[in-house]
Amino acid sequence: MNLKSLILGSTAALVAVGGAQAADLPVKAKAVEYVKVCSLYGPGFYYIPGTDTCIKLGGYVRADVVVNGNSVYGANYNGASGANNRFTNGYTWRSREDFNIDTRTATEYGVVRTYFDAVFTWTSDTYAGQGNGSTVYSAIGSTAAPNNAGSGNVAAGSVGVYYAFIQFAGFTMGKAVSQFAAPWNGYPGNNYDALVGGVNTTNGINQFTYTAQFGNGVSLALSAQDQVAYMQAGVNNLGVGGAYGSSDYAGTIAPDFVAALKVDQAWGIFQASVAAHDNHAAYYGGTELTGHPDDKWGWAGALALSIKNIPTGPGDTINIQGVYTDGATRYNIQELASQASSIAIYGGSSLPGVYGSVGFGTAPDTVFGPGGQQQSIKTWGMRGAYTHNWDPYWNTSLYGAFAAVSFSDAAKSLICGVGGVGGSFRAAFAGGAGVTACNPDYNIAQIGVITRWTPVKNLTFSADVTYSHLDQKYAGIITTSATAIGKPTATYELKDQDTIQMLFRAQRNW
Repeated sequence: MNLKSLILGSTAALVAVGGAQAADLPVKAKAVEYVKVCSLYGPGFYYIPGTDTCIKLGGYVRADVVVNGNSVYGANYNGASGANNRFTNGYTWRSREDFNIDTRTATEYGVVRTYFDAVFTWTSDTYAGQGNGSTVYSAIGSTAAPNNAGSGNVAAGSVGVYYAFIQFAGFTMGKAVSQFAAPWNGYPGNNYDALVGGVNTTNGINQFTYTAQFGNGVSLALSAQDQVAYMQAGVNNLGVGGAYGSSDYAGTIAPDFVAALKVDQAWGIFQASVAAHDNHAAYYGGTELTGHPDDKWGWAGALALSIKNIPTGPGDTINIQGVYTDGATRYNIQELASQASSIAIYGGSSLPGVYGSVGFGTAPDTVFGPGGQQQSIKTWGMRGAYTHNWDPYWNTSLYGAFAAVSFSDAAKSLICGVGGVGGSFRAAFAGGAGVTACNPDYNIAQIGVITRWTPVKNLTFSADVTYSHLDQKYAGIITTSATAIGKPTATYELKDQDTIQMLFRAQRNW
C-alpha cells in the first residue's frame, strides 16, 4: 500500500508539473493569409485579404523635357511662349509620378468598380518680367511667389486628381474621360498635349453616365457632364475688356448632355458623338440693373474611326476624327489646347519702320455687345495619326490636326465695327487706323512626328516634334504693347505666324 501510494503521488506530481510547463508554452500562431491572385479581371489583380474584392495598383514615372516652350507639352501660342524673346524658355523640365488604384467586386448586379488616379508633379518654370527691369521666378504649382528673384530653390510641385469614379450596373459616376472623346482621347499617335480637332479629357471630367451594351461590341452612352473649367471657352462681353472683350460667365445652370454610339470590333472602332452645351452669361454691367443676354444653347458633333492591323505591319493603326461645333468650342479646341483659342504669337517683319509682327486669334463659345444677344462661334476640325511598328522595339507615328474658327456677320460687326470704324478690336489699338483688313476668323494647322523606343517591357523613350501654323485674317499695322512679356509699345505688322516645339520623354510604367 505504501508503494502504491508513492507511485500514485509521483504520477500526480509529474502531471501537475507537465501541465504547468504546457501552459507556459506560446500559443500556436494562426496561419498567415497570403495575398491570392485574382484572375477574374486580368493580370495584376489580387484579392484584398479577408474580402472578395480584387485590387490592382499601377502607374508610371515620367521625365519630360520640352524644347522651345514654357509648358509641358502645351502649345506655345501666347504669353511668354508666344513672345519669342528672352522670356521664352529654351527648355522646360518636368518629373512626374502617376499612381492609380483599381478595385472590383462581383455582385448579383454585376461588377462594382472604383478607380482613382492621381499625379505628383515637379516642373521647373521661368523668370517672369515685372516690366521694370526686374524678374521673379514663377513656380508652377507654387501657392506663393518668392520674395527674392534669385531664390532658385522654390518648390514647383503639384498634386492632381485625374480620375475618381464608381462604375455599377452600367453607370459611371465621378471624374472620368468624357463620353464624347475618341477612343484614343487626345492622342491618336502623339505625346503632344495640344492637338486641336476634338476633346482631350485626360484630366477627367465630372459626369453621370449610363452605358447600354447591345452585344457584338456595340454600346450607347448617355451622359450629363460638368461643363465648368474644362468645357467652357468663354462667353465674351465685348463691352468690357480689350480687343475681344472679357469672359462673362454666370453661375452654373445646366450640365452638358452627351450621347455616344460606339462599335468596337476586331477590325477597329467607330464612334459617333453629339453634345449639347448651354452658354449662361452674367450681366452686361456690374449689377442686375444692367440686364443680361438670354441663354444660348450650342452643340457639337464628332465622328471617329480607328483601323487596326492594316497591311503595312502587325500592330499598325490609323486613327482619324472630325468634329463640328456651334457655340461649343471646347469640343474642337480642347482645354489642353486652350492657348489655341487665345493666340498672340510675335515674330519679325520686313516692313520698313515696323518693330515686329503679331498674329491674333480668339475662339470663345459666344460673344455679345451691350444690350445684345449672344452670337455663337462656329468651328470645324479634324485630327489623326498613322502609327507604324518597325519591330517589337521601335515605332513611329505621323500625326496632324486642323481647326477653323468662323464668326458670324453680327459678331464680326461687334469686333471690327461697321463701315471700318468702331468695334472692340479697332478700339483696342487706338482706333485701328492702320488695320486694312479686320476679320477675327482664323485657322490653325499642326503636324508632327514621334518615334518611340521600348528596349524592355514598360520602359519607353520617345522624341516628339510638332510644327504649328497660324493662318489669321487680319492685315495692316497696329500699335500695341505687352510689357508682361517684354514687348515694347511699338508698331506691329498683322501677319501669319509659325512655331515649332520638341519633347523628349522617358517613361517607366508599373
